[in-house]
Amino acid sequence: MNEFSSMYVGLDVHKETIAVGVARSGRCAPEYFGEIKNSVAAVRKLLRRLSPNGEVLQICYEAGPCGYGLYRQIRSLGHDCEVVAPSLIPRKAGERMKTDRRDGLKLAHEHRAGGLTAVWVPGEEQEAVRDLTRAREDMKAIETKARQRLGAFLLRHGRVFEGKSRWTQAHFRWLETVKFDQPLQQLVLQEYIDAVTDARRRVEALELQMRQALPGWSLGVVAEALMALRGLSLIAAMTTLAELGDITRFDSPRELMGYLGLVPSEHSSGGSRRQGGITRTGNGHVRRVLVEAAWNYRFPARKTRDIQKRAEKTSAAVQAIAWQAQKRLCGRYQTLMRAGKEKNQVTTAVARELAGFIWAIAREVMGKPHASKALA
Repeated sequence: MNEFSSMYVGLDVHKETIAVGVARSGRCAPEYFGEIKNSVAAVRKLLRRLSPNGEVLQICYEAGPCGYGLYRQIRSLGHDCEVVAPSLIPRKAGERMKTDRRDGLKLAHEHRAGGLTAVWVPGEEQEAVRDLTRAREDMKAIETKARQRLGAFLLRHGRVFEGKSRWTQAHFRWLETVKFDQPLQQLVLQEYIDAVTDARRRVEALELQMRQALPGWSLGVVAEALMALRGLSLIAAMTTLAELGDITRFDSPRELMGYLGLVPSEHSSGGSRRQGGITRTGNGHVRRVLVEAAWNYRFPARKTRDIQKRAEKTSAAVQAIAWQAQKRLCGRYQTLMRAGKEKNQVTTAVARELAGFIWAIAREVMGKPHASKALA
C-alpha cells in the first residue's frame, strides 16, 4: 500500500446493502458514491474502485448488529478503518430527515472533520469469549423467566413451598409431590418444571465451557487475578474481561469508571452545579456485574475460605490489592449507610470504586505500574 490518501469514506451498513459516502480533503462537499451489496466480493470491488493506485483509504462505519466482520476485511486489505459509536455522532438539533444516503454522507463528512468517536474492536479470540459469556447471560435470563412462570403457576393454585429456599434439591423433590385433580393442570406443571430444568442444564453447560476456556485464554491470568476480589467469581471475572478486553488501555481508574457509566451525570451552568444519577453510558454488561458484586461488601471485611482459595492462585501483590479493596469497600458501604443513603445508591458507589481496584489488579498482572493514590 502507498501513503494515506485524502479520501474519507463513510459506510452506512445494513444486512443486505451498504450506502457509500466519500469526502475528499478540503472544503468540498461529500459525494454520494452509491449503494453496494453487503458481501465480501462487493466490498473488495468497491475498495479497488476507490483506490485504483493502492492509496490507503480512511473508512468508518457505525457499530451495530452487523458486527466487526467488515472492519476485519477492510483492515486485511490494507486500509484504515474505524467503527464509531452511533450515540456520539454529532447531529443538528433541527434535523428531521434520515436516509441511508444522508447517513453515508454524514459519516464521511464527520470522519474528515475528526468529529467521530471510535469504539474498541475486540480480536477474534476476545469476541469468541465474549459471545460465550453473553450466551450464558442469555440462558440465565431464560432460566429466571422459566422459574418465575413456574412459581406464578403454583401460587395461583395455592401450592406454596414451605422450605428454607427455592430451587434447591429439596425444592425440586417437593415439586415431584405436587398433585392436581385436573390432568391438564398436572401436564402444565410438568411442562413448567421441564422448562426450568432444561434452562438450568444449558446454563451449567455454558459455565462448564467457560471454566474449560479460561486456561487457554490470553486474558485468563488476569481473570484469575480478578477472582481474588470479593464478589468476583469465575463468571463475573470472565464477563468483565470479555467485555473490556485489555483494561490497561484505560489510563486511569476514573477513565474506566466513566466508560462503564458509573460516574454521576452533571448539568452545570454559570455558578450553579447540579449532579444527578449515574450516566449509564458504555458497557451495561460489566456495569450490571459490578453492581451485583458490590452487594457482597455489605458484610464486614474478612477472608473467607472461598475467597482465600481463589486468592492463593495469585501473587502477593494482587492479594494485597484485593485485601485493601475489601477493607476500603466494606467500610465505605457502612459509612454511606450511616449517612442515610439509599441501598441502591450505596451499592452503585461501591461498584464505582470496585472498578478502580479491578484496574489496579489488571495493571499489576500485565506488568504496568500504577500509582496507589489513583485508588484513593
